[in-house]
Amino acid sequence: MRKLLQMLVFSALIASLAVPAALAEDMFQQEVTLEKNTVIAANLTMQTLAGGYKLVTTEELKKWMDDGKKVVIVDTMPFEASYAKSHVPGAKQFLFPIPDMPEWDVKETDGKSQADFEKLLGPDKEATIVIYCGFVKCTRSHNGALWAKKLGYKNVYRFPGGIYAWKGAGFKEEAVK
Repeated sequence: MRKLLQMLVFSALIASLAVPAALAEDMFQQEVTLEKNTVIAANLTMQTLAGGYKLVTTEELKKWMDDGKKVVIVDTMPFEASYAKSHVPGAKQFLFPIPDMPEWDVKETDGKSQADFEKLLGPDKEATIVIYCGFVKCTRSHNGALWAKKLGYKNVYRFPGGIYAWKGAGFKEEAVK
């Protein structure tokens, strides 16, 4: 129950971030903006609770990296269309689909198996794992985090802002050369 309450508070906080931007709009447009951001936050909350993983912000992830914390970072976007062009430094690529993937489907993971994913994550089930995709509404990272939890990893985080938030914060990114 405590976790649910924390997630609801988090959702309200996310929704409230839209208010300053909405001040320039009329009251009806403000409501549309607030409603949209609230729905996005509520969906993220429901996915997080269902997946059993935690969330990490752009600033927290950057601090972990700056502090030298050992973190396995996984980019769930397609290789050519996204990862090769831009990814969080040190991130490894492993494709996951946007729709929910309750059963493993090698057609949706670029021909890779659960064993391939587990090998990428490593043998330490206590390792800190961070999984991201492009942006908050992208659910590839939800699928990746959910599967990491299903495989028994304990410290799984979803980085919901993904590469868009990373770039938006002005942090250095990498590309495949």
